[in-house]
Amino acid sequence: MAINTLIVDDERPARDELAFLLKGFPEINVIAQGKNGLEAIALIKEHEPELVFLDVQMPGLDGFGVIKKLAERKVRLPQIIFATAYDQYAVQAFEVNVVDYLLKPFDKARLARAIQRVKKLMDAGTSPVERLENLLGQLETSRLAPPVKLLVKSQSRMLLVDSGNMVYASIEDGTISIHTHDMEGTSNYRTIEELSDSLDAESFWRPHRSFLVNIHHIREVVPWFKSSYLLKMNDKRNSEVPVSRAQTKRLREFLKL
Repeated sequence: MAINTLIVDDERPARDELAFLLKGFPEINVIAQGKNGLEAIALIKEHEPELVFLDVQMPGLDGFGVIKKLAERKVRLPQIIFATAYDQYAVQAFEVNVVDYLLKPFDKARLARAIQRVKKLMDAGTSPVERLENLLGQLETSRLAPPVKLLVKSQSRMLLVDSGNMVYASIEDGTISIHTHDMEGTSNYRTIEELSDSLDAESFWRPHRSFLVNIHHIREVVPWFKSSYLLKMNDKRNSEVPVSRAQTKRLREFLKL
């Protein structure tokens, strides 16, 4: 039987190239394609594919983040073949007999070996869960995972910003602004919830429905009206972010106030 397969890559030429090569493998049935990590999660939940070709580096939620979110949400994990343009990640992280990988540009002979490996795992009834959890554990300890990149439009320029450099994000009239220490611009994310889902929950916190802050860039906590607080952030404007009454308790617990 054909293996139902997804392709997820933020670059259209890479998706097209892989889809074209996969037409030469009758055992592979490409059922859908996605262009970012959030689409990957939605498509995996919808189609429950047996195999996913997953790009590693994508703006927003990267390939590692996709696996982490799927595991957190207890979504059934498919077999995953990573795709990357950077062989240092392949050599250091992927060649650990847990998942396979492909280097860009794709090579048909290498693709054939990766598919054959997946078929053997499936025929043996080997679940990807344990292997992927092992991979996540290794990446946590070795810190090999590349940082999440955020696409920010600033003064007609399209910039890729490491999420760790984001001081805070805000939304006004449906537009999300990203603020770093020395620049600001608009994001292609539609909601604060969507942006938050793509980032590390241990580093990013939503103190107010209109704000998402990087807790590592909070400069000062200022007592405010009716036992609430303001957060002074570590950007060039020393921006102030309100803490809603609903989040004040969490702030007190977090800072042991």
